[in-house]
Amino acid sequence: MSKTITFNELRRLKDSLPDGATRQIADKLNVTPQTVRNYFGGCNYEFGKNQGVHIEPGPDGGIVVLDDTTIYDMAVEILEQSQKN
Repeated sequence: MSKTITFNELRRLKDSLPDGATRQIADKLNVTPQTVRNYFGGCNYEFGKNQGVHIEPGPDGGIVVLDDTTIYDMAVEILEQSQKN
């Protein structure tokens, strides 16, 4: 299922994650940490892959369409758990 958000919302989520969350997500999905960083707006494709993120210019950093919300959902879950502790 796809999700549409702004680029700035995606970056705020990434910036709110606790230390080690990127690696935790990467380990669970058996991908490189750079692939997870690319999902959140990074662009190092030498060490990571594109994960179905499409960015179009627009307000609030642009519009982002996430083809697969697995990484997004995992990040939200990690953030919610870290805020409970």
